[in-house]
Amino acid sequence: MAEQYPSIVFVCLGNICRSPLADGALRHEVARRGLGWTVDSAGTGGWHAGDAPDKRAIAVAARHGVDISGLRGRQVHARDFTRFDLILAMDHDNLAGLHAIAPPDHAADVRLALDLVEGREGQAVADPYYGDARGFDATWADAQAIARGVLRHFGVDGRYA
Repeated sequence: MAEQYPSIVFVCLGNICRSPLADGALRHEVARRGLGWTVDSAGTGGWHAGDAPDKRAIAVAARHGVDISGLRGRQVHARDFTRFDLILAMDHDNLAGLHAIAPPDHAADVRLALDLVEGREGQAVADPYYGDARGFDATWADAQAIARGVLRHFGVDGRYA
């Protein structure tokens, strides 16, 4: 029997800022560690479907050695609740949106992304879209903390080498 690897999707509103940064941070660590995990991101809204992440998100990730420029926005769908083991919302509104479309019999673990970061449970990742570059730096720091939390959640040492 083949080993089952975890699958994780990050969800924000438009899938161009917060969720691609979290996707990139975890994807980077998964690749660095040679893990066979599935990592993705989506938005509760579909108006950025097919779009690249915000240029400021691409820039902050690149400054940390992570390329998210190839990611493309997509809208979350009910089928994601069977495709993914862990669905992580960036804020309470997106969490409510996920619960609204979740099939009644889904098995996915749906929660706030920062619930996996000790001391940050119940908090939202701030949306940097309408701010300046400092907001994207803060979101990147949250994305890294979330990546470490996801690794710990699945029993992998979350420290960065």
